[in-house]
Amino acid sequence: MTKIVIAALYHFTRFPRPSSLRLPLQEVCRAAGVRGTLLLAPEGINGTIAGSRAGIDTVLAAVRALPGCQDLRHKESFAAEMPFLRLKVRLKQEIVTMGQPQVDPRAEVGAYVAPKDWNALVADEDVVLIDTRNDYEVAIGSFQGAVNPETASFREFPDWWQRNSARFHNKRVAMFCTGGIRCEKSTNYLLGQGVRDVYHLEGGILKYLEEVPPEDSIWTGECFVFDARVSVGHGLRPGPYKLCYACRRPISAADMQDPAFEVGVSCPHCIDEISEARRARFRERQRQVELAKARGIRHIGANRG
Repeated sequence: MTKIVIAALYHFTRFPRPSSLRLPLQEVCRAAGVRGTLLLAPEGINGTIAGSRAGIDTVLAAVRALPGCQDLRHKESFAAEMPFLRLKVRLKQEIVTMGQPQVDPRAEVGAYVAPKDWNALVADEDVVLIDTRNDYEVAIGSFQGAVNPETASFREFPDWWQRNSARFHNKRVAMFCTGGIRCEKSTNYLLGQGVRDVYHLEGGILKYLEEVPPEDSIWTGECFVFDARVSVGHGLRPGPYKLCYACRRPISAADMQDPAFEVGVSCPHCIDEISEARRARFRERQRQVELAKARGIRHIGANRG
């Protein structure tokens, strides 16, 4: 069986006119049969794409040919089925939104720590370990002893730091995220705030789970990923979580037994957040999905997994 290659990538560089890059990159992806999402902004490129080995190699070559991207590094995993329904190449103000114009990872970032050296660093008593991901990601897995900022979005991280920085006075700070991109910005931000010793996990959680054997790991739970796999564990094996297609949060088997769960409509996490009018729209969408399934065709909004 042919494996689908999943490539996660980001690179900070200066694109004076990212809009001029969008259509050519989109055409390369389409011609190569690659799906997923790529984000272009004045500060660089970010995204996750999937396709055949040849298709991914073609797109990666095109990305590395973009201005300043020749040194781009990416991470790969594999799936039995295509994890994306469509291709999206989008223009954004930031490739990961922090809302801090002064932050520039090209100038300076925290010290990279290889996965094999991570356990020893964070075991030190003068090191505080901070998870920079969103609350719903942290909820299904994190490193033992990590501080959870309980942020709903990365944009909230600077405000959280301002409220809590005194707790970490004279501490060395180690931070981590899914693939590394958020830590490029968060470590630059902390250095700008006067924190002297800042570290981040090279390659992010995904690289740690790929390289560190389970018996040596201090990771507990699953790692949320932004594709149809929803979560992965050690060895990057797909995890047990599904996705709520109303709020896009991961849901467990127990969540799906909750009275608040309705396929394609709501889950225990969002039942009080979504109006009845929106739930009605979601029910109609789900009805169309089921009708398409009965006819043997795939609805573009179909739930994966």
